Amino acid sequence: MALSYKSRRRWSLFILLVGMPVYIGFVWWVMSLMERLPFFVELPVYIFLGVAWMLPFKFVFLGVGKADPNAEE
Repeated sequence: MALSYKSRRRWSLFILLVGMPVYIGFVWWVMSLMERLPFFVELPVYIFLGVAWMLPFKFVFLGVGKADPNAEE
């Protein structure tokens, strides 16, 4: 079932305002459990974790910045 434009906008706002801080805290906690890694190893891990959060939510964010396609002009 496809989400409507309004529900995608609401879910994207919820993900950014609630989910993102929770994910940042989780990543911070996981990285604190690891011992200090060399810079050339740590940087790709941070880049991967910085991109990995949005992959499952790609369908929610698609087209949210555009005008509502169902709106009457």
